[in-house]
Amino acid sequence: WSPGGEGGIRTLERLNTSARFPSECLQPLDHLSGVNAVGARLANSSAVMLLTLIRHGPTEWNETRRFQGRTNLPLSASGRAHALAAAGALRSERIERVYSSDLQRALETATIVGTPHAADIVTDERLREFDFGDWEGLTWVEIVARNPHLYERGPTAASYYAPENGETFEAVCKRVGAFLDDLMAQRLERAVVVTHAGPLHAMFTVLKLSASSPGEHRLSFAPGSISQLRIEPGEAKILRVNDRRHIVAS
Repeated sequence: WSPGGEGGIRTLERLNTSARFPSECLQPLDHLSGVNAVGARLANSSAVMLLTLIRHGPTEWNETRRFQGRTNLPLSASGRAHALAAAGALRSERIERVYSSDLQRALETATIVGTPHAADIVTDERLREFDFGDWEGLTWVEIVARNPHLYERGPTAASYYAPENGETFEAVCKRVGAFLDDLMAQRLERAVVVTHAGPLHAMFTVLKLSASSPGEHRLSFAPGSISQLRIEPGEAKILRVNDRRHIVAS
């Protein structure tokens, strides 16, 4: 694969801002109505943004259900098909810029999505997946065998993740919140972000659209899925979450 867009691949400029999105977990998913207050930057902003969120297509490790954090694997053949399906689903959208994790599976997905629009691809390491530490490469069954207290949580209950020698969910929320803060400061009408399941859970948390709760595992982001939020002054509205219709249709 090759970079898409007239401007190629670059990195998001870090803004020296003082207002930051909160990283605490607040509302249970049972109350996820699609409209919630968000952080200081959003509350003080008059900007309105359509935020499109894409989880990268699958890799071989995704297909064998292994936890994949910083291991930098490319998309599988199925993963490229998922990315092409996502690109097709967004073909009528106006996409000028795609923000992406710099890990290969996300960057390849972002390039496939952005190329038909000649979009700039902007990489940001804050969109990387969890550092899974000692969990890296393990299945959920293997992780639970080492951490029995996680048995009732389920593999998508990201806020309970605290892998040995790895990264906590709170740490992921902190860096994702900083990314959102910088993104909002640019006052864009539309933004597309390609990232991983962990940062997507974190993004919903810092926007106060999900929380640490027994029901959290009900929210999941399948490889290649599309979610969309409408960001308005003081609130975020969920338009769709984990939409996989394009994958099924393909």
